[in-house]
Amino acid sequence: MTGERFIPFRKTSVVEMCADEVPPGERDSFTGFTELLASLLHHEFRGRLEALKEAYHPFNPDTDTRTIVELTADERRAAQERLVEELSELAEAANFERISTDDLNRAFEEESLMKVKLVADFDDFEQVLFYRRGEHHTEEQVKQLFGLRKRTIRFLNYGKVLVYVKFKDAAHFEAAGKKVHDLPFKPESTIIKLFQDVPRADLEMLFPNARVRMRGIDKLLIGVPAVISGIIVVVTKLVAALLPLLLLLGFWLGMRHDPVQLDQGKLIGIVAGLAAFGGYVARQVGTFKNRKIQFMKALSENLYFRNLDNDAGVFHHLLDSAEEEEVKEAVLAYHFLRTADRPLTAEELDKRIEDWFAEKWDAVFDFEVDDGVGKLRRMRLIDHDDDGRLSAVTLDEAKRRLDESWDNLFSYHQTADA
Repeated sequence: MTGERFIPFRKTSVVEMCADEVPPGERDSFTGFTELLASLLHHEFRGRLEALKEAYHPFNPDTDTRTIVELTADERRAAQERLVEELSELAEAANFERISTDDLNRAFEEESLMKVKLVADFDDFEQVLFYRRGEHHTEEQVKQLFGLRKRTIRFLNYGKVLVYVKFKDAAHFEAAGKKVHDLPFKPESTIIKLFQDVPRADLEMLFPNARVRMRGIDKLLIGVPAVISGIIVVVTKLVAALLPLLLLLGFWLGMRHDPVQLDQGKLIGIVAGLAAFGGYVARQVGTFKNRKIQFMKALSENLYFRNLDNDAGVFHHLLDSAEEEEVKEAVLAYHFLRTADRPLTAEELDKRIEDWFAEKWDAVFDFEVDDGVGKLRRMRLIDHDDDGRLSAVTLDEAKRRLDESWDNLFSYHQTADA
């Protein structure tokens, strides 16, 4: 058991898996049941989407609508708390797992696959939430010794990672001696992003205030050649060019009795020596900047291809994922209760579903039996005896009850006598 609650199959695939196990004469009826069930859950999630959009509106940086009433500081805090609560509940419904602070700190300590060292100031954040889903191990070949050697490494990869960040206000950064206009982000802003295929060791690149820093090996690769070539330039160019000036300085200080004449040739040599040294310094600074630009380019490319959605768009992505998970859990719970030879406890139902996926589909996960059973209870699709054992109503009765629930979603119809 990996601890992952995510069911690694599409909703349509789960329905097809279950439909293949029912008698041919019942398949159309079973498919019709799943369509009714999915439609009702879809309507419920529409309400959650509206609640999320309403909670996020005060913090949406891309809104193109006007605000009628400005929120007070207390109202903004309450709205922020409501947004975090709604987003967390949605991530849980989509079977995302919370990434702990220890895991985030470990990402900064572990060796990155990008070969880029990043730092992020956690003190910039008022609140940080990271969620992940789809944990699996994978292998990749990395180059060593300037590409002369390749090594296969095994690492933990996250299929999707949700990031929520709320920055502190401008007063905090001013008190810390930071120039607000130089910050790569807007103080007090809220950032919501969704990424895919993120190695655990590279979680640090998802922080919006992450900054590129030179690794020790990079400093050696730049520093050692710079020192060696610097010594050569100083000895062969600068010292030889400045020797007449040094002799003249010694004469002025009384350390040398013979006068020194600076003719045009010597002055040209001095200028040439200083120019050579200046060129050397400029090349080293350019090398350092180019190396940093390469690292920033690698970081940008990794983020570009891993970014799935931003801001309000994340809600739609999460809602779709959460709706799929809810439907899969309800369909599986109903199917296994209906096809069981006797009423089952929740624990027995949980084990049957997990064993079925492990043995038949080579998939191991922690099925959310409480969620699945809870939805069936709410929709009146299961019964339980005095011992708490569960049994499903018949397909025809299940469809009748779902259809009745659908008809009662809105009560605006007029009676026949009206």
